[in-house]
Amino acid sequence: MRKYGAFEVKHDTYAVHENPLSEDDLEGAEVDPVTHQVRKNGEVLGVEVDGKAVEGFHTPSRKLEFFSDTLRDFKWSEYAVPTYIKSHVHRENIDHGKGEYVLLPTFRLPTLIHTRAGNAKWLYEISHTNPLWVHPQDAERLEFETGALARVNTEIGYFVIRVWVTEGIRPGIVACSHHLGRWRLSKENGGERWSTAHVDFKSVGEGQWFMRQIEGIGPFESDDPDSQRIWWKESGVHQNLTFPVHPDPVSGMHCWHQKVRVETAGADDQYGDVFVDTRKSHEVYLEWLKKARPAEGTNALRRPLWMPRPVKPATEVYRVP
Repeated sequence: MRKYGAFEVKHDTYAVHENPLSEDDLEGAEVDPVTHQVRKNGEVLGVEVDGKAVEGFHTPSRKLEFFSDTLRDFKWSEYAVPTYIKSHVHRENIDHGKGEYVLLPTFRLPTLIHTRAGNAKWLYEISHTNPLWVHPQDAERLEFETGALARVNTEIGYFVIRVWVTEGIRPGIVACSHHLGRWRLSKENGGERWSTAHVDFKSVGEGQWFMRQIEGIGPFESDDPDSQRIWWKESGVHQNLTFPVHPDPVSGMHCWHQKVRVETAGADDQYGDVFVDTRKSHEVYLEWLKKARPAEGTNALRRPLWMPRPVKPATEVYRVP
């Protein structure tokens, strides 16, 4: 992995729902005449389709479910049938007159892959900044030009970043790639020097933190002669610190899209500045927590047991004591 950065998964990951059940699986199994589920020892192994026993999909019914018994059982009956849900970044919650926009912080440049790309000098030479993508219509409204500094304000802080005016983003949306913005506290040590800026990170008040770049990327001595040939200076801006925790009340997953207020950077702002108030972050988390519908009773499930996970915890941790 360290040498090549890739590996082969020797497994057919497509159309696995059509895989036939083995003879060992079918020995002693029964087919429900109504649901066509293939059961054995109380466990659903698959489903019978056109007289053939197959694995089916990884749902309780082993079918694609239009109506979700799981959502109903977890008190979200209004979403048991697929429908449109107005999120926290729905258009009616965004006021462009106040400089409000939807920030898309999760899109991925085709040349970088999360933190792993920082070690790939050739990839980082291609993509070493993450400017704020702004549509020309919005750039005109905000009086932005490509290369100008913008301050992106979130619920709990802000970050300062360069603007890239492009028709590659929809009007009303701004975007910032999440691959970049790595940093280190020491000039000589810390993160990978191909991709990190040297920063000063300090407390500026109770629960308040401020980060400012001291020095960007530049040539350095190493066993690799290419480290002396680095010509780029910027490492991008670390935006994630400024995002409060938004736990989706239905799935529990983090809602990454952010409602932000975009404005021209102030006279004291510098590229790469990051400010965050952790007290506000906790307040926002508690507000989102109120949106959840708590489980009731002893041994109530925190989440469905049937949902697959790469590393699945023991069953007992799924239950509320």
